[in-house]
Amino acid sequence: MRNAVRAERQRPRRILPAEIRVDDLMTAAAELFIAGGIEATTVDDIVARAGVAKGTFYHYFATKADIILALRERFSRDFLARVAAAVDACPGDDQPARLSAWINGAVAAYLANFQLHDVVFHDFSHSRRQSREKDAVIAALAALLEAGREAGIWAFPDARAAALILFDGMHGVVDDAIAAGRHDPEPLCALLTGLFARMLAA
Repeated sequence: MRNAVRAERQRPRRILPAEIRVDDLMTAAAELFIAGGIEATTVDDIVARAGVAKGTFYHYFATKADIILALRERFSRDFLARVAAAVDACPGDDQPARLSAWINGAVAAYLANFQLHDVVFHDFSHSRRQSREKDAVIAALAALLEAGREAGIWAFPDARAAALILFDGMHGVVDDAIAAGRHDPEPLCALLTGLFARMLAA
């Protein structure tokens, strides 16, 4: 018996890198939030799904609200990366193509993760009217629009205001399509590209 206990103690513990533990916790939380909602999900539920001790959760997150904020940041980081990859694939001086790529990337990214988006951005109340995550998206789009204005392709008085209108317009059109059960991005992108091109035309 003592030998068995000694062997158990000598067995190397499976230690995961911090990034993997955090990712496991966030993935577990996202799945549970989508399935049952934020209020119904407890920290105990999250650690059980992730297969870690409760202390591990509190090592990385002070509260459940903190993991929600982390999920918001991850959603926005993934959204920005997907959109940037689409835009960067276009020639730097072809602003209409870059805007079209932004629309395609944004619609695809939103459709791919709208359930998580709905939970962490709409079900979760936060104190700031303008979120840091949205600020990053708007700043990137405003820079794209400003480049088109400088090239004489588009005309508008304020790049940030134009970016907000385009982003919130895209958001509303995609939300409406999701509600109607239409998840095909191509007609949505064609519609938005045509509308925005006419709105911005110099």
